[in-house]
Amino acid sequence: MSNPNRLIDEKSPYLLQHAYNPVDWYPWGEEAFNKANEEDKPVFLSIGYSTCHWCHVMEHESFINPQVAELMNDAFINIKVDREERPDIDGVYMAVSQMLTGGGGWPLTIIMTPEKKPFYATTYIPRETGFGIIGMLDLVPQIKDYWLNQRERLESISENVAQSLGHGRGGDEDVSEKVFDTAFMLLDDLYDEEHGGFGTAPKFPTPHNLLFLLRYWKKTGEEKALAMVEKTLTEMSKSGICDHIGYGFHRYSTDQEWLVPHFEKMLYDQAMLLMAYTEAYLATRREEYRKTAEEIIAYVLRDLTAPDGGFYSAEDADSEGEEGRFYVWTIEEIESILTEEENMEIIKYFNLKPNGNYLDEASRKRTGKNILYITNVLEEKEVINSAKNKIFEARETRVRPLLDDKQLTDWNGLMIVALSKAGKAFQAHEYIEEAVRATEFILGKMWDGATLLHRFREDEAEITGFINDYAFLTWGLIELYQATYEERYLKTANKINQAMLKKFGDPSGGFYFTAEDAEKLLTRRKELFDGAIPSGNSVAFYNLLRLSRLTGETRLEDEARKISRYFSSSLLGQPHAYSMFLVGMDFAFGPSTEVVITGKHEELSKITRRLSEEYLPNTVFHVWSQELADKIPYLAEIKPSETPLIYVCKGFVCSLPTDNIEKALETMKKIRETIS
Repeated sequence: MSNPNRLIDEKSPYLLQHAYNPVDWYPWGEEAFNKANEEDKPVFLSIGYSTCHWCHVMEHESFINPQVAELMNDAFINIKVDREERPDIDGVYMAVSQMLTGGGGWPLTIIMTPEKKPFYATTYIPRETGFGIIGMLDLVPQIKDYWLNQRERLESISENVAQSLGHGRGGDEDVSEKVFDTAFMLLDDLYDEEHGGFGTAPKFPTPHNLLFLLRYWKKTGEEKALAMVEKTLTEMSKSGICDHIGYGFHRYSTDQEWLVPHFEKMLYDQAMLLMAYTEAYLATRREEYRKTAEEIIAYVLRDLTAPDGGFYSAEDADSEGEEGRFYVWTIEEIESILTEEENMEIIKYFNLKPNGNYLDEASRKRTGKNILYITNVLEEKEVINSAKNKIFEARETRVRPLLDDKQLTDWNGLMIVALSKAGKAFQAHEYIEEAVRATEFILGKMWDGATLLHRFREDEAEITGFINDYAFLTWGLIELYQATYEERYLKTANKINQAMLKKFGDPSGGFYFTAEDAEKLLTRRKELFDGAIPSGNSVAFYNLLRLSRLTGETRLEDEARKISRYFSSSLLGQPHAYSMFLVGMDFAFGPSTEVVITGKHEELSKITRRLSEEYLPNTVFHVWSQELADKIPYLAEIKPSETPLIYVCKGFVCSLPTDNIEKALETMKKIRETIS
């Protein structure tokens, strides 16, 4: 093994993967850019993450190749960045890639001046040129020649890119409820009637689309919206992107049919899908959605949970140098594990074929391996369950994919949201306890009462938090308060939200991705697009509205209104691209209600349990206490009572109390129908 490079001292699993490359890698920082200035070299920036398959391919083809490394070390100062540790850097240069090439992805490759101004962008680059794609062996000398002999041309490109990167001018319109109909129509156009989901290939789960569609169905009674959600969730739970043996979901499908997954497993996907399955269960009472939700939780608690209570980031797509090796099976391997009866049932149940049931993505040839997927959802026989357990035990003896064991505040926030929702909906106190453990870990290690940090690994918390960290953790605290009614979670949510307003807010509206005192990059961006995960602005908008109703602080709703006006041109242009923001807009337009329950705590469980069974996305809940009444004006009007009573309030004006749960639900329904 060669001597390590500068990455050996980093905490990121992705950077450490490259610590023994012959490429003279630097981490992002002043040392690298000072060196580029001193040696008058351009910077080769490579951005990826530890569980990225094509990042592994490019490393094995090029970055461990002595010939490529020698060329890179001669021509460039080379920098590696983990996009999950530094989403601010990744976001800026992904925008550059989209500007220069019309697309992006990982590994993201940027070549730029020592002043951080890019002039070349692409994604994966092969080692050798072929099929019209230039390889590293030809590209690196070509860029060196341009730098030495045509520098003015490169610097002109870099200046134009830098000047074009501003966050753009915001809008200033009020958005009407028509935006929901437009978003539904556009999602309907993209909807795959046969397989569920949206678009063709590759196909991503995009659970926030489903969260919006559930609310659209609730608001309008549009049955097609609910059908789109149900079809998508059902097809995904049968498909190859669902791990039927160890549970959880892979990142996305490489085909339209959900058959062949990109095998990595991300914490954020588990969290967002858990939210979607939980809400769909509340909306429909279909037990299969609860079952899938519980299986996601089982996977996360078994394989992605740290001893200290936080959640790890991801598991790799690859093991033993091969994508999906851990998850796929030959029929011979299955036969060696199971009884004859179990084998016959499993082959039929999971659609296994002697020659394999899928094609290798690169060669398009059958591999003899099988992805497990279900054609028809049937009641599982005991023989199927027995066989699945044996397959799981056999799989556990295989070499596992790499675990990315860094703990990120924003992704942990999403998992806290999801566990709190599931624990409340399923009356599963153990799920809420796991959300509490993760919350206490984040607050203990990543929050000092004024500032959040982004990443924890090997007992070290580092990297100043981004908007997603503040917004997602606040969301988690709100949901945890709604599941436990413990005031400290509401209090902390409010405090972190206030810190977010101060550090990331813009008087004209919206939130910057980075804090005001963060490292200055090419531009300070505002993000709204809800991609693989919701944007920080979408979640912050939703939080402001809910906190306004929970605390009675109407100024928070005023802040939310500024955000919707600022992003109005984007929302009106392509509302379906901002489906999580529309979840907040649905709460804003309502009808939304505040429900306050009074009475002795031991007598309240029947009421809270019954209300938890309902799909009430635009309702916030309080269990009355004197401490809350002293701080929240509209609660001060409510008097304590020995007998449990339910107050249904609209805009902080409460109806007469009732001790009848069904009557309270009827009042909420009438408010909804009146507004509609």
